[in-house]
Amino acid sequence: MKVAVAGTGYVGLSIATLLAQNNEVVAFDIVEEKINMINNHISPIKDKEIEDYLKNKKLNLRATLDYKEAFTNAKYIIVSTPTNYDDVTNSFDTSSVEEVIKNIIDMKIDTTIVIKSTIPVGFIKNIKEKYNIDNIMFSPEFLREGKALYDNLYPSRIIVGEKSDRAIEFANLLKEGAIKKDIEIKFTDSTEAEAIKLFANTFLALRVAFFNELDTYAEVNNLNTKDIIDGICLDPRIGNYYNNPSFGYGGYCLPKDTKQLLANYKDIPNDIISAIVSSNDTRKKHIANMIIKNNPNTIGIYRLTMKSDSDNFRASAIQDIMNILYEKNFKVIIYEPTLNSNTYKNFEIVNDLEKFKMMSDVIVANRIEDEIKDSIDKIYTRDIFVRD
Repeated sequence: MKVAVAGTGYVGLSIATLLAQNNEVVAFDIVEEKINMINNHISPIKDKEIEDYLKNKKLNLRATLDYKEAFTNAKYIIVSTPTNYDDVTNSFDTSSVEEVIKNIIDMKIDTTIVIKSTIPVGFIKNIKEKYNIDNIMFSPEFLREGKALYDNLYPSRIIVGEKSDRAIEFANLLKEGAIKKDIEIKFTDSTEAEAIKLFANTFLALRVAFFNELDTYAEVNNLNTKDIIDGICLDPRIGNYYNNPSFGYGGYCLPKDTKQLLANYKDIPNDIISAIVSSNDTRKKHIANMIIKNNPNTIGIYRLTMKSDSDNFRASAIQDIMNILYEKNFKVIIYEPTLNSNTYKNFEIVNDLEKFKMMSDVIVANRIEDEIKDSIDKIYTRDIFVRD
């Protein structure tokens, strides 16, 4: 079976890799460099499993800049293009998704469109009415950055937003490529599937915000955050996971998904959803204030990335904290080896690690790595599970 994938970010490339084990998969993207890398079995994103599979596994996968080549004769076309949140319209920018849909419609081909991009609640219903089509459904993904293929190989669940034979077939395609055997599959209507995605990520953001606010309380009152978290997480109803304090939630999904869900709540009573969004802003302001209390001349930012083994720093919380410090006229330098320039936005990059340590009066690190442990006396972090 031929399957096309539009978009080769971590969602699209992980799905393409998964399905290419058992199907002909053609990936479409508008970035030539990414296309060339994929065709040379090199991953354009940092993901251990994707890198391994592209290099070492037998995959029926190729990539192209020509969407017609990709889409022609494809039984399923998976759309995984970016949908960034637009603060002006208070909604996801779904223009890239709609552009792919219009191209498919113009080709007049017999196919089923599966949206994997994160979309507002009600998007599929609106698209069906707007373009008078029925060959489209939504199937949310639940992937961690840097672990996208792993999470497709060992999925927590598969959800498809349609109750039909083609939905069953598509779910089985995902299941066939997985290593995990006992996978829960749930079929819903499209609007419910869209809500599942946004509510799931918002709950994760709630958990992050809760432990961050716990940590703020402990820090201000000079209490041992780790002891408190360890104690409450012994309750099996709470569980010992997703509980390491940070500078705030960030990354590809949580910031935009929480804002989109809050926008979907327009004219609907709520307290918790709006509090999750505002709590993240409050956390970042608190972190900035605690850094300032050290009276530093030069503040060193150790890594812009969200977590270890990641090359993503889009919407990372540290960037908002840097902006607060910049507005208060503090000198801020950055150590970020994934950047090959001398500056990033308004900030100087110092990628000589020893020089960076020497220049910094305070080193701000969301997560501690071995290479900076010799400067622990300078480090400001809320990472309570620092590796020994």
